[in-house]
Amino acid sequence: MTVASADTHPLTWRLRADDSASDIKLYEANDGYAAVRQILNNTAPADIVKLIKAAGLRGRGGGGFPAGVKWELMPAFDPNAPKRYLLCNADEMEPSTYKDRLLMEQAPHQLIEGMILAAYAIQACNGYLFLRGEYVLAAERMQKALTAAKEAGYLGKNILGSGWDFELVLHTGAGRYICGEETALINSLEGRRANPRARPPFPQVAGLWGRPTIVNNVETLCNVPHILLRGADWYKQLSQGKSTDAGTKLFGVCGRANKPGLWELPMGTTAREILEQHAGGMQDGYELKAWLPGGVSTDFLLPEHLDTPMDFDSIGKLGSRMGTGIITVVDQKPGIITVLRNIEEFFARESCGWCTPCRDGLPWTVKTLQALEQGKGQPGDIEMLERTTKLLSPGYTFCALAPGAMEPLQSALKYFRAEFEQGIAKT
Repeated sequence: MTVASADTHPLTWRLRADDSASDIKLYEANDGYAAVRQILNNTAPADIVKLIKAAGLRGRGGGGFPAGVKWELMPAFDPNAPKRYLLCNADEMEPSTYKDRLLMEQAPHQLIEGMILAAYAIQACNGYLFLRGEYVLAAERMQKALTAAKEAGYLGKNILGSGWDFELVLHTGAGRYICGEETALINSLEGRRANPRARPPFPQVAGLWGRPTIVNNVETLCNVPHILLRGADWYKQLSQGKSTDAGTKLFGVCGRANKPGLWELPMGTTAREILEQHAGGMQDGYELKAWLPGGVSTDFLLPEHLDTPMDFDSIGKLGSRMGTGIITVVDQKPGIITVLRNIEEFFARESCGWCTPCRDGLPWTVKTLQALEQGKGQPGDIEMLERTTKLLSPGYTFCALAPGAMEPLQSALKYFRAEFEQGIAKT
């Protein structure tokens, strides 16, 4: 991780060389909670929403929806019905993605400060940090930071004399990919089975326990204090000249690279720069065959696409999604069907089983890929897989899990069809 100044690397400049978490005193000594002290008694909540919207902060969980717009979709605050909630989606279970874990383990107070400011903006008095159960160290450090923040007066009743109360609770999940879908997360938090909900109504109107609720990702919320301290224009210029998207992003690489890891870089940094300069290129003896831009629920891209800026719109124009921004490189040694079978087995296992296309379609996809992998595929299997990518596309399923599972499959069929044809049994 390359760490520079607060002006260029807002998310990571406080990270320590020994990977430990800063305590509250050290965090405060480095502008920590400065935005809370500055904002709570001097800025109207509506003005905060306008500033976040003007900054162009887009959700960093994978969807890229503008955070300020999402906050604006909440109904006007009603003092006679004050219960409103802010939820942090820290159920980071997208394979190959580990950026939120870094932020929670090494900069827990940054996330807490972001949640305090976001909650004040939407006038929520209760917040929950929904954390992936396997993130044991993150849970330990987040809980310690929460206790320290409350003792310092940043959480609880009448925060800093503002007259506003905010309680923040850490909740560890049981470890299900589906909880990354915001309505399934809400169901799980309520003690229900983690199935997605039909929408509308959207959580902004009727979410946790039927009350207006905002769900934001860890990295998204960590940007909020910096925007409020330095302004929208500063945030937008971080990526100026490289991207229409604002700010920096935690990009990463996993797979057969020489130096897989994470780096905070301007939005719009090319995939080639991330892979070749920061990750050191492919390991000796391995060639890049394909890459996934942001987790295994994105479409494969090819080596000739590496000069594309890593931002939501540029990657979208290639028919893929930037997703979480953690690039998975696929080398030439495993067959693409083997890679796909592994991916689809994960999605089939993690399906909640709520809707038929996902519950039945994903295991059937796995079975077909297994046959093709073993050279036992039947005539018509490839066409059936192509049809499946359409039957499990958005609009046919209850949530985005199955459509996400279809993205690597549909792109593999487009780019590597010859490998699928080799899997058909010779008669």
